[in-house]
This record gives sequence, structure tokens and C-alpha cells, in this order.
Amino acid sequence: MLKVHHLNNSRSQRILWLMEELGLDYEIVRYQRDATTNLAPPELEKAHPLGKSPVIEDGPIKIAESGAIVEYVVARHGGGRLRPDPASDAHVAYLEWLHYAEGSAMLPLMMTLYVMRLGEAGAPLHPRIESETTNHLGYIARSLGDRDYLMGDFTGADVQVSFVMEVARAFNKLAPFPNLTAYLERLQGRPAFRRSLDKGGAYNLAR
Repeated sequence: MLKVHHLNNSRSQRILWLMEELGLDYEIVRYQRDATTNLAPPELEKAHPLGKSPVIEDGPIKIAESGAIVEYVVARHGGGRLRPDPASDAHVAYLEWLHYAEGSAMLPLMMTLYVMRLGEAGAPLHPRIESETTNHLGYIARSLGDRDYLMGDFTGADVQVSFVMEVARAFNKLAPFPNLTAYLERLQGRPAFRRSLDKGGAYNLAR
């Protein structure tokens, strides 16, 4: 059985969602953030040396990094679901979305979080960060267009990109992109997403 090392209110929520979309049997190993610092507990280092979540175990295989986890689970356990035909050009685009989400799109959003903590000292960085955030959200919005999902049909790429949308909304960055707002609402309205919340616990990135 697959095992998901799940930190509350974190990226690992989308891995629970992926499991629910695929209808897989899985075990949740739960970790709770420190109420004062909001940091992950040191116990997570037993799951992975970086002490980060998500981490999954599949027998002797242990994988960290959301993009690698989504790619592995869909390929190994998806039974052909949630991805384009691996021999197709669409599959190349699917892989790009999987790794773009954390490789590029999350960087300016995480910079927003850290620079906010600098107060006035971070002010010189704001214009560049805002520009990059707008650039990436604009790219996703144009790529999505009027489709329901990034690849047309719902895939693991939507699960992966969802966290970018959630963090952008938490920082009030989605207003100029109504199709992204609708996209996030569509993703979070999926029954499997709702089931994952029941299993993963309270999830609120805006706090």
C-alpha cells in the first residue's frame, strides 16, 4: 500500500487529492506544524533528510518532490488515467506543466512570502517580484484560455499546478485573471478534492 507522509496545510494536500482522484488505497502518516513557528516538526526528517512534505513510500521506493510524486504515481498506479498517451506530443506538454509548477511558477510567490517578512527592507525587491508573478500567472492564464483544464481533460498537471493557484489567491494575485479564479474554483469543486480535505484536515493557505 502507498504511504503518504502528510504535513498539515502544505503541498502534500494535493498528493492526497491525487490518491483520491485515482481511487487508490493509501495510508496517511500525519505531521503537524508547530503552532508558534508554523514550521514542520523534526520528525519529518525521519521520512526524508530535508524534513519536507510530501514524501511517499511505495514498498522499498521512497520519493520526495511533488512533481516526481505525481509523475510516478500516475505512471505506476494510474492505469492510463490522468495523463495523455506517453507516446504523444501532448505528454511532453503534460510533463512540462508538472515540473514548471515548482521549477518556475512558485519562485516569485515564495519570494513574496519571504520578502513580506523583511518589511521596508524588502521594498526594493517588490517591483521585480510583482513583475515575475504577473508574468507567470499571465502565462498560465493564456495557456488555459477558455478550457476547463490545462490539457483539455483533467490530468495530474492540474493537481500539480493547483498549489500555484492557491498561493496566488492567498496573496490576492488572481483578480486580474478571471479564468484562473474560475479554474481554481473548478479544481476545488471536484469530489475527489473534497474527499482529500476530509482526510487531510484543515487547509487554509490564506492565514
